[in-house]
Formats: sequence, C-alpha cells, structure tokens
Amino acid sequence: MERSTMALASIPGYPRIGKRRELKRALEGYWSGKRTPAELEETAAAVRAANWNTQTGAGLDLIPVNDFSFYDHVLDTCALVGAVPERFGWTDDKVDRDLLFAMARGGSGADAARALELTKWFDTNYHYLVPELSPGQTFRLASDKPFAALAEAQAAGVPAKPVLLGPVTFLLLGKMTGSDHDVDPLSLLDALLPVYTETIQRLAASGAAWIQIDEPALVLDLTPDQLAAVARAYDVLGAAKGAAKLLLQTAYGHVGEAYPTLAALPVDGIGLDFVRGSENLDLLARHGFPAGKWLAAGVVDGRNVWTNDLAASLALLGRIQEHVPGERLMISSSCSLLHVPYDVGLEDDLPAAVRPWLAFAEQKLTEIGALTRAVNAGESAIAAELAANRALIASAAASPLRRNPTVRQRIADLPADADRRALPYAERARRQSERLTLPPLPTTTIGSFPQTGEIRAARKEADAGQLSTAQYETFLEGQIADVVARQEALGLDVLVHGEPERNDMVQYFGEQLDGFAFTHHGWVQSYGSRYVRPPILYGDVARPHPMTVRWATYAQGLTARPVKGMLTGPVTILNWSFVRDDQPRQETCRQIALAIRDEVADLDAAGIAIVQIDEPALREGLPLR
Repeated sequence: MERSTMALASIPGYPRIGKRRELKRALEGYWSGKRTPAELEETAAAVRAANWNTQTGAGLDLIPVNDFSFYDHVLDTCALVGAVPERFGWTDDKVDRDLLFAMARGGSGADAARALELTKWFDTNYHYLVPELSPGQTFRLASDKPFAALAEAQAAGVPAKPVLLGPVTFLLLGKMTGSDHDVDPLSLLDALLPVYTETIQRLAASGAAWIQIDEPALVLDLTPDQLAAVARAYDVLGAAKGAAKLLLQTAYGHVGEAYPTLAALPVDGIGLDFVRGSENLDLLARHGFPAGKWLAAGVVDGRNVWTNDLAASLALLGRIQEHVPGERLMISSSCSLLHVPYDVGLEDDLPAAVRPWLAFAEQKLTEIGALTRAVNAGESAIAAELAANRALIASAAASPLRRNPTVRQRIADLPADADRRALPYAERARRQSERLTLPPLPTTTIGSFPQTGEIRAARKEADAGQLSTAQYETFLEGQIADVVARQEALGLDVLVHGEPERNDMVQYFGEQLDGFAFTHHGWVQSYGSRYVRPPILYGDVARPHPMTVRWATYAQGLTARPVKGMLTGPVTILNWSFVRDDQPRQETCRQIALAIRDEVADLDAAGIAIVQIDEPALREGLPLR
C-alpha cells in the first residue's frame, strides 16, 4: 500500500534470470525439446515470485512487474505493439512465445527467417534486439504480457508497478527498413501511441496504482523536434492514465537539455539517475522541480557492485530535498538492477577482505530500504547501519589490497612520451616488411577458434583436478598443433594458436592479474540465455608473470610462418568488469594498459613478431552524448 505522506522505496527493475540461472536451463531445455511449454512457464513463474518475495521482504513499497522477460524487454515491446517483420509470416491476433523466439534466434528449416539484429543497450554490456520499422507502418496491441504480469502480481498480494518501455525510446532504438533509411522513426509516433494508450488504460482499469514508463533515450542528445515529440507523446499518454499515476523513468546518465520538457510533462513522477547522471542535481537547482510530482531518486548504483556509502547517499538526498520534499521521493537505484548479480551471499570463494565491500541486487534492496527509513524517520533510525557502513567504507579505503606501491610508482615514473612509439611508422613498416616478408595482402584470422565440447570437457576436468596440469597442457598443445596445421593447409599467411586455453577473453587475463576477483554465481544477462560473470576489479592491477607467452611460443615453434600474439586490450578488460569506484576509471585503465604493455614486451622478446590487441568493448566506454 502506498504511504502518501512518506518517501517510498522502489527500483526500476530486477534481474530476471533466476538466482541460480534457472531461466537459462529452462529456456535451453525448451529450445532443445527437452522441456514442455508448461515447464518453461512454471520456471518463469517461480523466478518472478522469488523476485517479488525478495523485494517485498526488503520493504520495497512498489514492486516492478513486467520487467521479467524470457529473452529481451525490447523484443517484448515489439510483440506488444505488433512490430513483427513480414518475413516471419505473422497473421494471428497475438504474438506467441515461439514467434517471439523466432524473432530473437531466427527460424528453422530451409526457408528460415533471419533473426532481428542484436546490439548494445546504451553504454552497458546488455544487448537488445533492434526493432525493424518501415515508413507507414501500423501497430496494434498484440500481447497480453503486461496485463498477465499485473494480474499475477496482484493475486500474490504484491504492490505492483507495471513497467513498459516508452514509445519514444522504442522508436529511437529501432531501425528503418526499406529503400528510404533516412525517414525519422518518430514519424511513426502517432501510429504507435494508440497502442500505448490502450495498454495504459487497461492497466489502470485493472488496478495499477503506478505505471512506470522507461524512457532512457532522454539521456541522449535530442533535437528540438525530438523533444517536441516527447511532449506530444506524453500529452496523449497523460490523458489516458485515469486513476493511475505515471512514472517516467530515465537511466544511464543525466537528461541535460531535456529536463525542462521532462518537468513539464503531464506525468506524476520522474525518475532520474544521480549516479552516472550527477548533473541531474544541478538541473534541479537550476530549474527547480514541479510541485506535486514525485521524484524517483536513483542514488544507489544499479550498474556496479560496491557497497553503498550510506552517509554520502544521505548527503545527496539532503541536497535533493532542497528542491523536492521528502514525502515526494522514491528512493531508488540509478537504473534497473538487471546489470548486477543477484546475491553476494551465494559467494563462498571471494577474498575474505573483499566480500564485505560488495553489494549485489539483494544487498542494494537493503541499502534502499535503509535510506528510505532515514529519509522518513531521520538518520537515528538507521544509526547502527550507518556506523557499520562508515567503518566498512573506511576499512576498504585503507586496505592494502587496494593499493600496490610498485604499480603506483611505475605509473608516476612514466615519461611524458610513454604513449609514443620510438620509431616513426615508415621506419617500423620497413623493418617489419624485411622481417616478415609477407605478401602485399596477407591473410589471417581474428584469433580464437571454436571452443569445442572436447575443449570444454577437458577444461572442466582440469578445474576439478581430474586432469593434472601436465596432462591438460599436453591436451592443449595437441589442440594448438591441429589449429596451426589447418591454417597452413589453407594457405594462411599469419597464423593464430586458436586460444584453446582461454575460458573467456577477459576472465583469462583477469585471473592472471593482481587486483581482480571472480565469482561463482555472479551471473548477469548479456542477451537471451547468454549470461556472463564479469570480473570484479577491486585493487591496483599488476602482472606477476607472463600470461600468453607459453602458448604463443609453442605455436610459433610449430611453423615457419608468423604466429600472432593475442591479447585483450585494457579498455575491454575495463568495460567488461565491475570496476573499483574509489579512483578515476582512467587511472585504472592506465594500470591495465601497463600490464598489457609488459605482456607485449615479453612476446616481442620471445620472438613473436605480430601482436594483436582486441578491443571489442570500445563503444561501452564512449559517452552517450
């Protein structure tokens, strides 16, 4: 029940994969024909119920529903509005589960329709399926998922807050197909809004007290015309809400020039990110906050795994309350907790000193609850939690695990030209040409060969101690020899060793670098049933020993052709990890770069003439604006 005169606790969304990856097993079992539709639905319902119970148990006042997805919430929105490409041959009233999966994974058979494209969700490592749109496209309500989710939550006694992806973000994330790719996707807004109007009206009629509409696109650079479209959209949706309240939720940064438009919209609440979007506080000070509206204040980091500094968050909330009264606040995370693992309590193999520094989704709920109690009843209401938290924050800051004096001295001693090559390109190119004698257009591959079932089984046996180190290395040598022979037979000019020893392109390096920790259950969704366990980068990064020289030199010894050294770059290691928040990211990245530089030097000294450094995660590090 909403407490109308007190701050509320809520979050934009919660992880949806199950604490122990139950959804992954159910999905892959269903796709392989080993699980029935009923079994898949049973698992999904159990995951949802567990999520709701965890949040209600933590004292949250409003629980997001319809944030669950079998595959992707953007794909679910395609289903909701009937945005199904013609190649899937859809003619039914509703988009069913199997059509949804076909859009995500592609069809089967000789005439299989290709899947929708997959791309990064803003600057995160989550991937969404890109809606395909066309000029003149029509939309219609084609899924009952939001209504079923609300009914399910209500039956369980959950104070439900249905969540929808907003129409503006949905269109801006899509791509226009057909001959004219320059058509503005927002030209379809008027055709799309009736579906959203009907959806909101049905949710309100079903008893939804709050409806959250996610518009993270408002943190991008938007043109005046796009901002006008936002205003037009919410004039329509605001008129459709009936007795329900609308919360327009943003995330992943500050809203910048969109703030005046946002503040004037006929909605009942606005969600702002005060972690990645600290400038939002300046916007409040400059423009004020509309009287009578609620602010969902995202003060707990929804994208990283560090224990919240409660005193710092309370100070921030104090500054926010200079513009918004406490009884109009929702204390929240900066974004959906989709981006963090479930529960640090599952981890029993983390460094003992590091484990208390961490807060996964469940721990963040506890932090949000504590902050809400403090806003409502004063800091004395959480005096014990505050004292313990202060001691923990101070202990972490002083820990020798955080700081490596040798690394810091090396960074300080780097010469001003440390980022410059000793020789100009023309001279390097001449020497390389003389050494390598390659054809004008040499052939090579990117690097890794398939991780076969045989390789995975051997790695599992080695991890379990069923294969000795010597036996496992002999196995890997055999795999490398096979890969080298195949490339020679194909006539490639520059070879790779295939990377059979690597479990993951970031984890492999992190496990050999000081300053990293790894979880057993810290899974987060990348897309669909693909989950990852990001390393936790908690301290200064150092390389105690060479990481790749053993395998690169073994491969080079098998052939007269050059074999590339294969390294993951520092930006990718940074962006695919949970990164310490006690120093600037650029400083941490510089430490990783120094370690990779040392590895390059060792490869060079070992006779490896070409080194490839992979940076697939450059995009995540770039600003959204």
